[in-house]
Amino acid sequence: VPQHVWRINLDTPEEAHQNLSFGAADRWWEQTDLTKLILASNKLQCLSEDVKLLPALTVLDVHDNELTSLPSALGQLENLQKLDVSHNKLKSIPEELMQLSHLKSLLLHHNELSHLPDGFGQLVNLEELDLSNNHLTDIPTSFALLVNLVRLNLAFNQLKNLPADISAMRSLRHLDCTKNYLETVPSKLATMASLEQLYLRKNKLRSLPELPSCKLLKELHAGENQIEILNAENLKHLNCLSVLELRDNKIKSVPDEITLLQKLERLDLANNDISRLPYTLGNLPQLKFLALEGNPLRTIRRDLLQKGTQELLKYLRSKIQDDVTSPNGEPPATAMTLPSESRINMHAITSLKLLEYSEKQAAAIPDEMFDAVRSNPVTTVNFSKNQLNSIPPRIVELKDSVCDVNLGFNKISSISLELCVLHKLTHLDIRFVTCVGLP
Repeated sequence: VPQHVWRINLDTPEEAHQNLSFGAADRWWEQTDLTKLILASNKLQCLSEDVKLLPALTVLDVHDNELTSLPSALGQLENLQKLDVSHNKLKSIPEELMQLSHLKSLLLHHNELSHLPDGFGQLVNLEELDLSNNHLTDIPTSFALLVNLVRLNLAFNQLKNLPADISAMRSLRHLDCTKNYLETVPSKLATMASLEQLYLRKNKLRSLPELPSCKLLKELHAGENQIEILNAENLKHLNCLSVLELRDNKIKSVPDEITLLQKLERLDLANNDISRLPYTLGNLPQLKFLALEGNPLRTIRRDLLQKGTQELLKYLRSKIQDDVTSPNGEPPATAMTLPSESRINMHAITSLKLLEYSEKQAAAIPDEMFDAVRSNPVTTVNFSKNQLNSIPPRIVELKDSVCDVNLGFNKISSISLELCVLHKLTHLDIRFVTCVGLP
């Protein structure tokens, strides 16, 4: 770097030494200090300590060079907000860099870093941190102090685990851990309420993490792992999910809870061991892309898979009624079995606005039935011909939509006030119950 670049704030411009009259646009004595310096895509092998002569810098971009180290004087650039040193040959970061308390964006990707300073948590105003494509084997626990971090990219490193303290990053919306050696994900990751995009592709995971508190999660990418089982618990809390990518795993079955993901737009299950799908998958209202190639599906012809997502969804919807009961009248075996051995009929809920759980001889209505309704308002409830002793208390959750309730042929001894909350109720069937009075 030419020396006069570092001294640009100090030296008088050459024009000032000449006896010239300056126009309004050339009033050099009124110029402010340099705030942005871009030295990218050169052949720089080192940066001078004279960088400290530019204390007003807010942006320093030296990406795509041949730097093997950084000057400790960088720590004196107290106004620096963005530092891009990506695509170099850095093996370490000077401790002085941790003094940049106003830094918001730090790009270190595509270097040769094998460790990070323990004091990394001092960069408390950091919002974007890209450490991808390095040789990192662990992450400092001080990362927990980066509470303003929004985007964290750890992809293509050698991480075997993530510190549980990472969950303290309460502002984190984008976390990329693609291509590492992760076998598990810390359970505390589930508490990251701001998380919107989670990339876990190309690791060694055997199961998906349970994320009950990640209510805002929109994208979950976990392809190219060793996942064998897709549990209902992995899915039922992910109400905002629009992209679920699970290709190139060892998944054998898909639980019916997949149909609770009402905002799902892309579902990639290619190259797994799935032999059967829940036909109610065809009722997902937002689904635009469904990849199933490379699975031993017994019930879907190969030529149908090649016709595209909409034809496939149309076929699945056409099979829903055939799937409700088997030829002998028994409920079919599914990936999700309720206590009564009965499946949730999502077609009835979404299309017919009917919540039905009748003729089961059940003493209680499983919570899964009410959970399945969620954002799908039902107008009719049929709980007849069971062994109910009381009105199911969760029926109040349907108060804004239900008009018709059938509780006939049960053992209900009294009618509780729950029914009074159903302000749209127009028809109530309580035939052959044993109630002795009304409230």
